[in-house]
Amino acid sequence: MNTETKSGRQETAASAIELRGISKAFGPVQANKDISINVKKGTIHGIIGENGAGKSTLMSILYGFYKADAGEIFINGKKTDIPDSQAAIAAGIGMVFQHFKLVENFTVLENVILGVEDGPLLKDSLTKARETLTSLAKEYELHVDPDALIEDLSVGHQQRVEILKALYRQAEILILDEPTGVLTPAEADHLFRILRGLKDQGKTIILITHKLREIMEITDTVSVMRRGEMTSTVKTAETSPEDLAERMVGRKVLLRVDKTPANPGKTVLEVKDLRVVDEDKIERLRSISFSMRAGEILGIAGVSGNGQTQLLEVLGGYQNATGSVMVNGQSIDLTGTHSDGQSRRARGISHVPEDRQAEGLIMEFMAWENMIFGYHHDPKYQKNRWLMDNAAIRTETEAKMERFDVRPPNPRLQAKNFSGGNQQKIVLAREIERDPDLLLVGQPTRGVDIGAIEFIHKRILELRDEGKAILMVSVELEEILSMSDRIIVMFDGRIMGERDPTKTNERELGLLMAGVTDEGEAA
Repeated sequence: MNTETKSGRQETAASAIELRGISKAFGPVQANKDISINVKKGTIHGIIGENGAGKSTLMSILYGFYKADAGEIFINGKKTDIPDSQAAIAAGIGMVFQHFKLVENFTVLENVILGVEDGPLLKDSLTKARETLTSLAKEYELHVDPDALIEDLSVGHQQRVEILKALYRQAEILILDEPTGVLTPAEADHLFRILRGLKDQGKTIILITHKLREIMEITDTVSVMRRGEMTSTVKTAETSPEDLAERMVGRKVLLRVDKTPANPGKTVLEVKDLRVVDEDKIERLRSISFSMRAGEILGIAGVSGNGQTQLLEVLGGYQNATGSVMVNGQSIDLTGTHSDGQSRRARGISHVPEDRQAEGLIMEFMAWENMIFGYHHDPKYQKNRWLMDNAAIRTETEAKMERFDVRPPNPRLQAKNFSGGNQQKIVLAREIERDPDLLLVGQPTRGVDIGAIEFIHKRILELRDEGKAILMVSVELEEILSMSDRIIVMFDGRIMGERDPTKTNERELGLLMAGVTDEGEAA
């Protein structure tokens, strides 16, 4: 791709995909406006932009989930109509969505053949799929047990199944939407090796991501979208993270966290000998003890699945435990008798859960309804004994959406119609504006674009500087190091160690996350 234009169209002889003048509106919202882009065969082409910029909508049009209001699609130089996903698959296009489309109680093999069975008898289809998966796994480092249930696989292995599904359907063009949003750094590195292998075999890959490090590391070319338009396309080797961030947001963006030293005050949270045993008698938390003070951010680092989720659930009030938890010097019930989210909120604890869609929002409900979940018993929201003051709630929601830059600022829009970053802002606005003494926040910027990351970090730091205690769980080591005043590393339900972020690095934290102690021995 040798030229850059405002529309993003490129002159190239061998294009895998060319979109011309694509437009799509959802009511008054113009998601895509006259977008043109040319993707060269055998390359990795990145598409970046803020949440709500229209990236996923554009790719959903290419994959047949949406029908464009205007424009044309060319695949390998041939004009192609894509009315549905089956037509996209027939055209050699596969897509791996940010939220996987897998049946959790089916095996890997069953998921791979689902929808492309050879006939009513599955035996032949399963035999064929097993042979093909063995070959694909060897060729592309996509090793996964074909007989494993999806629900028993890690997120990284589930993503491999999604890629295998596309390759089994003979996809030559692979679209990945925020593929590393739920991966550990090690899993992300492995994914990049897979993508390079696919590229070496002549596959064309479109990578939708907000992570500039990934764009710089893995792509050949990058296109930038802003507010539904394609603003520019450049060769990755000829740009920089700072340049791309400015192109995405339309202004200079601070890529590092600018914060003053913490000024810790009184002890807000004391945790002693906290233990959780699940229904399978597996100990998920093993004698966890720590404390934190007002005016500090305590970062919890670790690979997902090592107890961080259970820790947040216990402190948030929907997981029973043994041990002791004190908030502002008063004991918190851990038995379930008076242990719930409402009682925690009454004690000054706000909670931003790790999975905003499953735990933080009801996707079919409108923004104004989501904005008061957990706080709907507050007298100020009551019109009388039986009715809520919905008009007042909507007015307050409008103000919060403006303060937290939620786009579009429409309280009546269903949560499912906001981008991931704007969904996160709705949850943050609801919890932060309750003025908590203790904020529990899980994965604060998962799946969030660079502009929103800057905004979210700023709001969390403002809360800290107001004298609040913030317990932050994140799998992003860069975020942990830049935001935390102290860092605790968890592995297999235990605390492996505490570190000062100014005196440690990603390598040391990574070893602790892998269970390697200070003495160099595996825990």
